[in-house]
Amino acid sequence: MFSRTWRSLLLIAGETLLLAAAVVISCVVIGGSYAWELLLHDTGLPRVLLIVLVCQLSLHYVDLYDLRTIENRRDLAVRLLRAIGATSLLLGIAYWLFPLLVVERGVFLLSACLAIVLVMLWRSAFAWISSHVRHERLLLVGTSPGAVVLARELFDRRQELGVDIVGFVDPDPARVGAPVINPGVVGTIDDIPGLTDRFRVDRVVVSLSEERGTLPMDQLLDVRLRSGVLFDHLASVYEEYTGKIALENLRPSWLVFSTGFRTTRALLLAKRAFDLVAAVAGLILAAPLLLLSAIVVKLESPRDPVLYHQERVGLNGRTFTIHKLRTMRSDAEAGTGPVWSRANDTRVTATGRFMRKTRLDEIPQLWNVLRGDMSLVGPRPERPAFVEQLTRQIPFYGTRHVVKPGVTGWAQVRYSYGASVEDAMQKMQYDLYYVKHLSLRFDVLIVLETIKTVLLRRGAR
Repeated sequence: MFSRTWRSLLLIAGETLLLAAAVVISCVVIGGSYAWELLLHDTGLPRVLLIVLVCQLSLHYVDLYDLRTIENRRDLAVRLLRAIGATSLLLGIAYWLFPLLVVERGVFLLSACLAIVLVMLWRSAFAWISSHVRHERLLLVGTSPGAVVLARELFDRRQELGVDIVGFVDPDPARVGAPVINPGVVGTIDDIPGLTDRFRVDRVVVSLSEERGTLPMDQLLDVRLRSGVLFDHLASVYEEYTGKIALENLRPSWLVFSTGFRTTRALLLAKRAFDLVAAVAGLILAAPLLLLSAIVVKLESPRDPVLYHQERVGLNGRTFTIHKLRTMRSDAEAGTGPVWSRANDTRVTATGRFMRKTRLDEIPQLWNVLRGDMSLVGPRPERPAFVEQLTRQIPFYGTRHVVKPGVTGWAQVRYSYGASVEDAMQKMQYDLYYVKHLSLRFDVLIVLETIKTVLLRRGAR
């Protein structure tokens, strides 16, 4: 089997080698035999690596490593051209700052042409390899809503994830052959041992509701020992493949006995140090933008305050005051009380709409990070009125308050703006995943994804 991790490593490693090869070949073509001496010089390797690194960064920021978003070869070519354009701009800045890293005239242009051809060919070869390598084969026990949701998500992304669903198992013999999504019910619970052989199953996925008292444990143990087929909980598989934790049918026992949810003192200290450095650096770098934005807000509404202060719920349910640049009219909730923002919200000012798209209104929250009310990364803090409502309607909602809220978070980079209970449910699944897998490395990944989200102006309202 070809796991998702190995697929990603192969894709990135192959592209890295091809981009490096494109630069080296271009140096040799442009510089002739003298090029080898330049490449072996003390600045030769840094020059090549700089071009490769900037190019891969640009590929990432045009979503070329998110295979779900690439529609066809034309879309791939357009994104490649955009990435090359961004690379040339970034390299121009780098060469201006560090002249010693400048390559020979014509090398970058030839490298760009070679890179486009090589990456297009590599992506075609990678798609062929992925389609001919055996995927992990799953058998889903039960047709509960949670099992169907998992099946739909995996079916839509089966090529990217390297997984196939061979069918569903249902306790009712009358349902055998009934369609669910694609495929349908292929047998009953008693048929599981035979189905694992028939469909060459790698993993049997069982929901917690189906596990208790209905499974033939002796037979399943024999299958496990004889053929090595894995048995796993639906919640664990959903978490592994989607990057979120399904709340439907989730029981406290799974949370208690699953791995993760470890917040050591060393981790919290490291996270706090990261927050302080990032907040100080962010406030210093963003000071000119913050000042300019404040002036624009004041000019648009001279009688209204520039900053907006609002009560939010933070760590352990304690409330604090969050600070943002004002993006709505000062009387936005005068007649309604607390309400969610919505698409094309008429309460948002013209300046506020731009600031929301670019996230400039979030900059003052770095002061909350310095004070310790918030972290740079964590679940977004909600207003007390919404927290009270969502706690009643969403299971385990209070678990998001065991860590500090964040300026950005896993839910923010994986899901669009939330403006309903349904949206809050989806975001809660990502927040719970973040709490479970809390780490400094995860925080850095989320910050990098946030930068991409801001640059591409996604998700804001």
